[in-house]
Amino acid sequence: MKFISTFSIRPGSHPSAAARFLKGDTAPPVGIKLLGRWHKCDLSGGVSLWESDDPAAMYAFALSWAEVLEMTTYPVVEDADAGAALAKQYGS
Repeated sequence: MKFISTFSIRPGSHPSAAARFLKGDTAPPVGIKLLGRWHKCDLSGGVSLWESDDPAAMYAFALSWAEVLEMTTYPVVEDADAGAALAKQYGS
């Protein structure tokens, strides 16, 4: 299953967040694969795409960043899967 996380840096947390990022603390734990991460040019946050079959691992990883980031994570489906569901519901 794929998840998208949007994140914003908590006020006053840029130095701590940057230090953790540069130290390599962004590597996800076992059970989560990072597919991509993009940062906003205004330094306010960004978005990440993940793959995991373990929502509890996703929760724990988000929790590990909670002191410096505000994060929203939700499962997503790709176009082909959305199209199949739409075709089934509304006909093709």
